[in-house]
Amino acid sequence: MDYKKAGVDISAGEEFVRMIKPQVRQTFTPGVITDIGAFGGFFLPNFSQYKKPVLVSSIDGVGTKLKIAIELGQYDTVGSCLVNHCVNDILVCGAKPLFFLDYYACGKLTPDIAAAVVTGMVNACRENGCALIGGETAEMPGLYQERDFDLAGSIVGVVDHEKIINGSEVKADDVLLGLPSTGLHTNGYSLARKVLDGRMQQTFSGLEGTIGEALLKIHRSYLSVIEPLFGSADIHGLSHITGGGLTGNTMRIVPDGLKLDVEWNSWPEPVIFDIIRKEGNVPEEDMRRTFNLGVGLVMIVDKNAVDGILAGLKSQGENAYIIGKVSGI
Repeated sequence: MDYKKAGVDISAGEEFVRMIKPQVRQTFTPGVITDIGAFGGFFLPNFSQYKKPVLVSSIDGVGTKLKIAIELGQYDTVGSCLVNHCVNDILVCGAKPLFFLDYYACGKLTPDIAAAVVTGMVNACRENGCALIGGETAEMPGLYQERDFDLAGSIVGVVDHEKIINGSEVKADDVLLGLPSTGLHTNGYSLARKVLDGRMQQTFSGLEGTIGEALLKIHRSYLSVIEPLFGSADIHGLSHITGGGLTGNTMRIVPDGLKLDVEWNSWPEPVIFDIIRKEGNVPEEDMRRTFNLGVGLVMIVDKNAVDGILAGLKSQGENAYIIGKVSGI
């Protein structure tokens, strides 16, 4: 008996690291001062443009979207989803990403598959100006089935203390603007899979491509859209719509004594959500609590600034929608 016969192939792990090194180095920003493979990732930040820099961190996963990737044998998109999800989580606090770390755990390490996942991370890190400075790969037979893997990532960003966005400025009559999602992003897949199990190659009227293609669409990053608005006194709050839906997530930043009046039919909903709703006979309350329903990020803005903000977003090619308002209880 040896380690390989027990199910852990150290050579496969070394081959995987060899494969991804050139890609990962493409994400390195000037702050990275160590190469991949060290016991820790070193990052030397330049905070000269900040008066009082505050580090903001977040950690998340991709959930059972991974099961769709495994079934279809398409692995690169989930890596991008992971990075973008984490970027959005700190973005809504007003923070820009600095660096990212990942955790990849599997039943049997297949270097080509793991490298494809990392390719997605690299693509998203480069798009977001975020360095991938380290990670952990764990081969754990007995805990995971051979084809199964799990994926998690943590991110660290920075925001000036006086520019933190936390919802404290939200007030009655503020307007809710919704930015479109690409689909489910990374939430609600346990329900979607139950409804659509075995139908990944099926097509529906109005749906571009197959069910599987719709479910694997990349969780988009909103950094390039929102960053130009950082520091604006008219932006009172930002909400990343993940598990818990539009209301559940946005209420996290709404002060006591206020509520949301959401106009649920005020934006175009991607077809995939109606397919899930109808094919699974899913109650509307569950749809709204489980999925983003086509709105991936909510901006809470001063009512007098709505037209200007919408015009600015449109100039970037962003179709935002007025989806409701804040009101008193």
